[in-house]
Amino acid sequence: MIQLQGIERVYEVGASPVRALRGVNLSIARGDYVSIMGPSGSGKSTLLHILGCLDRPTAGSYRLAGQETADLPEAELSRVRRHQIGFIFQFFHLIPRLTAAGNIELPMVFAGIPAEERRERARRSLEVVGLTARAGHRPDQLSGGEQQRVAIARAVVMEPAVLLADEPTGNLDSVSGSEVVRLIERMNTDGLTLIVVTHDPQVGGRARRCIRLADGLVVEDTEPPSRRRSAAPAPEVT
Repeated sequence: MIQLQGIERVYEVGASPVRALRGVNLSIARGDYVSIMGPSGSGKSTLLHILGCLDRPTAGSYRLAGQETADLPEAELSRVRRHQIGFIFQFFHLIPRLTAAGNIELPMVFAGIPAEERRERARRSLEVVGLTARAGHRPDQLSGGEQQRVAIARAVVMEPAVLLADEPTGNLDSVSGSEVVRLIERMNTDGLTLIVVTHDPQVGGRARRCIRLADGLVVEDTEPPSRRRSAAPAPEVT
């Protein structure tokens, strides 16, 4: 599903180049559940942005579902993001003036999907995340956990192959965080490839595979001990 070979990302900061990623090689299978962890400055966010086609590598190859993405024109990259990749962020990035249903419809508007189909797909997505009764509420009328569930519904309404989650529980209380973890894990069980960037070892330990970065390098790529022991219930996320 995902093949990275020799991925480098260099930023120019003043007169000094900063190597955010240093020859990263990764292979992620369709339907896998992977966490990416590491200290601040390790390259986690840079790697996530490249995986999501939000940034381009300075060097190396990134193949998504067999397609080389590193040199795609911006219009084609936009199409890849729209149809193959879903994004969840720590801060929900909902449009304040739109209802929950309206926020979920937004990517379909950009994709040119007819209004009737947009409404039906948004309805189904709200049902999946358990928010049918909140369809007409704006973000300021929803709790943090509900806002994140709307963001998840928006992320998957285009039926992507990959879901990228950047600190998905970082702005939530423990109960709401646990609900979000369980929700995205159910989607992974249904076949969605799930990649979670997190600093929280409890959240990262839920994945079937944990990749650790340090100074732009992959320093560990293992199955977490919690997964080797058993598939425990979703933790209380702090």
